[in-house]
Amino acid sequence: MKTFSLDEAQSLLPVLESLLKRAIEGKKSAEEKEAELHELRQRIFLSGGMMVNVISATRQRAEIDKFVQQAKDAVAEIDSIGVQVKDLETGLLDFPHMIDGEIVLLCWKMGESRIDYWHTVDAGFRGRQPIDERFGRSKPERPN
Repeated sequence: MKTFSLDEAQSLLPVLESLLKRAIEGKKSAEEKEAELHELRQRIFLSGGMMVNVISATRQRAEIDKFVQQAKDAVAEIDSIGVQVKDLETGLLDFPHMIDGEIVLLCWKMGESRIDYWHTVDAGFRGRQPIDERFGRSKPERPN
């Protein structure tokens, strides 16, 4: 398992944020197109059948597949860097980090300006704690 220093993880944030946005956009677009197809299926069911533009429906299915692949590719790229995508909905990433002989996770959520939190592997997001001097930063900066 690759581990990151706090500085390494911090320096990756711009690239990772871009990849994360691409994944989230792909997921959202796929869900929107899927909802459109679901509505069409509902109309067909409720009307007892109807003429369907098969080419259009096939095109929509292909668009869904394209958006899903966009999301998968972006997540795979993040994973290949060694960073863990914990929640695509909220844009939550974890960076494995070695401290005091133990693997912990530096924790960053989309919208945060920098990595200010960490948690143990078992604790998860709810167990987030502020970065302290052990990580090479005296104390987290707080926005005013």
